[in-house]
Amino acid sequence: MALIGLVRVSTDKQKTLRQHDALDAICLKVFEEKISGKLAVDDRPGLTAALYYLRDGDMLTVQEVDRLGRNLLEGLIVLNDLFQRGVAVKVLDGIAAGEHTERSLILDLALALAEDRRRDIVKKTKNGLDSARARGRVGGRRPVVDDDKRRVILARRAEGQSIRQIALAVKVSVGVVHKTLNPAP
Repeated sequence: MALIGLVRVSTDKQKTLRQHDALDAICLKVFEEKISGKLAVDDRPGLTAALYYLRDGDMLTVQEVDRLGRNLLEGLIVLNDLFQRGVAVKVLDGIAAGEHTERSLILDLALALAEDRRRDIVKKTKNGLDSARARGRVGGRRPVVDDDKRRVILARRAEGQSIRQIALAVKVSVGVVHKTLNPAP
């Protein structure tokens, strides 16, 4: 029996160190993905690779059950597939902590709670953005080019400078200069 780990975070900006600290020491191999847990199994390369690698008698190990997914249906499909193949699941933390060789109410509940938490995060984010919009604020990054930089970019272009020269002088990317010179309609 081999312990095979799965580490998942939702975005490239999130760190996986905490999960690796828990899994690297006990697992033969650890698969990692930085992708939303709401996606279908086929759209999750790390999970797909781990599922392909697992053999009868192995144990898929995750820190929390929501690392398997934050979509109840997809999570249940993964669990059913694993258990039918003779692969157990080991959850290190949370309400479903322990070793599982078959579906149980606690696993189903943990997956349902993960989906509910995700739905709550999406709802709160939307409410926050709506509230900011109502106060006249728009989400997203602040513009890189203010009015002064725009004037400099336009003036340098009128003098015949290349986009690359302007970007170096104004200390912005070539793409920013191009976008400033050719604003979207």
